[in-house]
Amino acid sequence: MAKYKLVVFSGPTEGKEDAYNDWYQNTHLADVTSVPGIVRAQRFRHAADLGAGTGHKYLAIYEIETDNLEATLAGINESSDSGAMFISDTLDLDNIIATVFEEFGDPVGK
Repeated sequence: MAKYKLVVFSGPTEGKEDAYNDWYQNTHLADVTSVPGIVRAQRFRHAADLGAGTGHKYLAIYEIETDNLEATLAGINESSDSGAMFISDTLDLDNIIATVFEEFGDPVGK
């Protein structure tokens, strides 16, 4: 089974950061990981830049294990379109970066 990482940079709408963080951590991660093929998710808060940076304060990384990436990604859209995955108005939809990477090479380190 192939393994991927869905990497999402996002942020809150103006003045709604606390509500955004509550929704993202306590609702959205569970909604996304309920999609078949998405096995784990974790959020991160920006700490430092080593280059140009993205300008985003928050990052979520979703681990995907599937033999059909297109179907898994379609499952995210279907869940959102059907209303099964609630998208809060606290999410700044105009400033999201989302991309998928396929695992390539073995992990290195301790």
